[in-house]
Amino acid sequence: MGTIVVIGAGPAGTCVVDRICAGAPQAGGGPAVEVHVVDPAAPARETPCGVPVHVHRDRAIGLAESAGRQLVRLLGGGILEADAVVLAQGHPGPDLENVPAGEPVLVRGAGRAFTDLLAPLTVGRGGRFTRGPQGEPVYLPGGLEPLLYVGSRRGVPHHARPGYELAGEARARRFPYEGDERQATAKELAYAYYRELFTAHPSRTRTTWAAFEPAFARAEQGGREMRALVTRSVPRFADRLHLDRLARPLHGMRFGDLAGLQRWMHGYLAADLERRSDPGFSPDLALIRALLDARPRMAGYPWFEGLFGLLADGPSLARQAELLALARAGIVTFIGAEPRIEQDEDGWRASGPTVPGLTRARTLIEARRPYTGPGGCAGPLLAGLYARGEARQAAGLLDVRLPDGRLVTGDGSVHARRFALGSLTAAGTFATLLPLADAVARAVLSQVSGALVDAAA
Repeated sequence: MGTIVVIGAGPAGTCVVDRICAGAPQAGGGPAVEVHVVDPAAPARETPCGVPVHVHRDRAIGLAESAGRQLVRLLGGGILEADAVVLAQGHPGPDLENVPAGEPVLVRGAGRAFTDLLAPLTVGRGGRFTRGPQGEPVYLPGGLEPLLYVGSRRGVPHHARPGYELAGEARARRFPYEGDERQATAKELAYAYYRELFTAHPSRTRTTWAAFEPAFARAEQGGREMRALVTRSVPRFADRLHLDRLARPLHGMRFGDLAGLQRWMHGYLAADLERRSDPGFSPDLALIRALLDARPRMAGYPWFEGLFGLLADGPSLARQAELLALARAGIVTFIGAEPRIEQDEDGWRASGPTVPGLTRARTLIEARRPYTGPGGCAGPLLAGLYARGEARQAAGLLDVRLPDGRLVTGDGSVHARRFALGSLTAAGTFATLLPLADAVARAVLSQVSGALVDAAA
C-alpha cells in the first residue's frame, strides 16, 4: 500500500485529502493508498470512499529523504515514512502552547494568521462546535480557551470566500494609467464588478450594459460623473461598489463601549456570510477575479495588497461561520481599528479610536502574516528545506511548479515526491485552491502508483 503524508488540516489540506480519496486506485478489492494527516488541531475526518486516513495531532518539524522514501519528523518524536508528502500547512504562527486559559489575551491582526490560530486555541483545547436551530455552528467551550481580544488596522477579519460561481460575462478591461496606477486599477476592478452585475442580474439595473459601458469608460474613477452614472443606473445601494467603504468599514465609526462594537461586528460577520453564500452577489466574485488578474503587476503596492488580502484571501464560509460562533460565545472580542498596543509593568494594554477605554492582558499574540523566506519565520521544516537548497521562494512564498504543485528546489528543478499548496505558496489564493488541489492529488496518486509498480517489480 502506498503512503501519503499531508501536513496541515486547514482548507488546503482538507481539500487535497478529499481529492486524493476520491481518486485513489483500488488493489485487491481495497484501497491502494493510505493517508496520514499531521496537524496539532486536526479534527477526525470522514472518508466514505474507504481510504484509510490516520490523524496525527502533532507538529511536523522536519522533512528528509532516504532511498527515495520521505521521512517526516514529528515534534512528539515519531517519524512517518511516505511515498509522497504534501505541504498544506498555514503560515507558521506563534507558539500557542503557553497561551493562558481563561484570561484575556490581546491579538494583533485579524487576517489569515488570525484564522489559523483559532482552531488550536479552541477545538484544540477541548471545545467543540454543535448545530443551532437554523443549522448554524454554536461553540461549546471546553474551559481551557483564552479570551481573545482582537484588533487590526481595519478592525475586521477578511471576508469569507464566496460559495458560488460567476453567472455573467466575465471579461476584464484595462484602462490607461495616466499617472495614477491606483485609480486605474480601481477602475478595472469596478469594471469587472459592474459587468457581472449588468450581464448576470439585469433586473437590478435601470439600463443595459451596452449603454452603461461607454459612459463608464469615459468617466473618471470616483469622480462626480462616475458617481452620478452609478446612482442612476444601479438603484440598490447594496448593489453599488464602494471600494473605500470595503477597505475601511470602521473608518469614522465610534462606539460607546465594547458591547456596542460587538453587536455591530456580529451583524457584519452575519451579513458577510449571507452575501458570500448568495449567488445574487456574484459581482463580488467578479471583483475578486479582477484582483487576481491585477496582482502580478500590482504586487508590493500596500493599498492593493491590503485590498487583495481582505477580499480574496479569506477563510471558507464554514470557518467564517465558526468565527461568528466564537464571537457570540465570548471567546473572540473585537476591539476595533488602528489599535495602539503598548507594554507596561502589568503586561499589555490596547486603546484605539473605535471604542473608549483600555483593554489589558498579560499576553500578546502577533497574528500578522510572517515572512517565510530563508532566515525568516519559516518554521523548522521549511527552514531546513531552504537551508539545504531543497526549496526556494517566489515573491516571499514557497515556489511550486504549476499545475501539479511540485516543490521547486534551489537549482530550479522540481522534486518528484514533494508537493505544496495553500497559503504558503504563490498559488495560495482561494480561486486557485480547488483546481490546484485536484491537480496535486492526481500528481501525487500518479507518483505513488508508479512507486507501487516499481516495488512490486
